[in-house]
Amino acid sequence: MWSVGGRDEWTAKCRRAEELGYDSITVPDHLGTAPAPFPALAAAAAVTERVHLGPLVLNVPFYTPALLARDIADTVRLAGGRFELGLGAGHMKAEFDGAGLPWRPLPHRVDQLARALDELPRLLAESAVPTPPLLVAGNSNAVLTLAAEHADIVGFAGLRQVPGRPPGTFDVAGADALAERVGFVRARTARDPEFNFLVQHVAITDDPAAELRRWAAPAPYLDPDTLADAPQLLVGRIEQDLVDRVVELRRRFGFSYLTVFEPAMETFAPVVRALRGR
Repeated sequence: MWSVGGRDEWTAKCRRAEELGYDSITVPDHLGTAPAPFPALAAAAAVTERVHLGPLVLNVPFYTPALLARDIADTVRLAGGRFELGLGAGHMKAEFDGAGLPWRPLPHRVDQLARALDELPRLLAESAVPTPPLLVAGNSNAVLTLAAEHADIVGFAGLRQVPGRPPGTFDVAGADALAERVGFVRARTARDPEFNFLVQHVAITDDPAAELRRWAAPAPYLDPDTLADAPQLLVGRIEQDLVDRVVELRRRFGFSYLTVFEPAMETFAPVVRALRGR
């Protein structure tokens, strides 16, 4: 979900997601128009019954472990066991500037993430709260190594920083690059984590090529001609095209947990129904 709106709007959106058959509602952790994660998720828990709820993902360098554990503990309680804890190292320098926080190089932010992964289970245990299912998302070797070591769910966005551009400027990784990232995690874990994939765009259209050009237009560094086979973009002429693409994502990459953005909630719902139980 990208925004809360008012109480009635947020309630209606969360209940609609559950009605459509989605298994989870997640919110990002960005300064600006995005929801404040913990109050939004607590409110979602109060008006839903089945869906899991979680941040995708918390910007760990915004917090200290003790303050983060306090918010997690009560949100776990309010969600009645339906909370999933998503953690990441942060990637938007402008957000750190806006928060008045120092922007540190990636190794320093990864160290902060590693510290949180070490300390949160102890802090939550002191609050008599079990550590919820843990999702760690990222693309760098360092973050994915932590995910391989700690996560119940590993999150892939299929995006990579564009060299020479401001932090947070992303290119769409091709299928081979994505497969390499998945293989990197598999080679480093003795666990059996679930793989989450953040779908960047969903559309049913009679002209997929034109839709991809339209989607890529705001980012001149993207090449629309290379996007037709991009795993992150579910664009097709009929719903069955999208169903087939999702099945292929699971077969090739092991993605069994997909996330779509709020504007695609209704469009993607028939795919959810078609794949239920498969």
